[in-house]
Amino acid sequence: LMQYGLPFRDYITDTTVYLNRAERNGKKILFEAQLGALRDIDYGIYPYTSSSTTLAAYAPIGAGVPNLQLHHSIGIIKAYSSCVGEGPFTCELFGKEGDQLREAGGEYGAATGRPRRVGGFDVVASKYGTLVQGCTCLALTKMDVLSYLEKIPVCVAYDVNGILVHDFPTGEALAAAKPVYEYVDGWMCDISGCRQKSELPPKALAYIQMIEKSVSCPIKYVSVGPEREQYITMF
Repeated sequence: LMQYGLPFRDYITDTTVYLNRAERNGKKILFEAQLGALRDIDYGIYPYTSSSTTLAAYAPIGAGVPNLQLHHSIGIIKAYSSCVGEGPFTCELFGKEGDQLREAGGEYGAATGRPRRVGGFDVVASKYGTLVQGCTCLALTKMDVLSYLEKIPVCVAYDVNGILVHDFPTGEALAAAKPVYEYVDGWMCDISGCRQKSELPPKALAYIQMIEKSVSCPIKYVSVGPEREQYITMF
């Protein structure tokens, strides 16, 4: 095994020491996390969560630089919703509508090929995730996937036992929640070649602005395809 490890030798170190030294020397440090806010052990949809925290604020602690101040936190959200595993998923789409979105977005497990659960954009859950993650801006991904839709479903609130709810509920209230949809106009054209904000069709821009307003956080990046260069810097 030693021979296989040799190529990696120069990349292995005590990262706590390394990062603290970098901070003292004024270096910029980038953390990248996985899993969303709803899988957080404290703020997520327990018991359908990870065993640890998934929030941005924990990244410096987990990396061994607990006193590091985060200057920016970029939240990653899809232009629609998806879910892996069990647990409440209020805006889940079923039948033909769900199958079409799943196919368009390639929403299948990378290793297992298992179909993921999909749904319309969830304002309530996204606003909550943006809040607890302390996002300073957002990156909106997979905008191109929605290009086939004439009308795009957006879950703007939850109906919990006849009461309209705009803040993310927990426990029994979440289990009882039903989606309240509004439908916005789709752009019905290929946007995968767009690289500038000015190249996006007006209805695509309107969709982006609707999300920004709904979750109270600016969208700085929009991805329009799976390749590295397929994104737009909005400001």
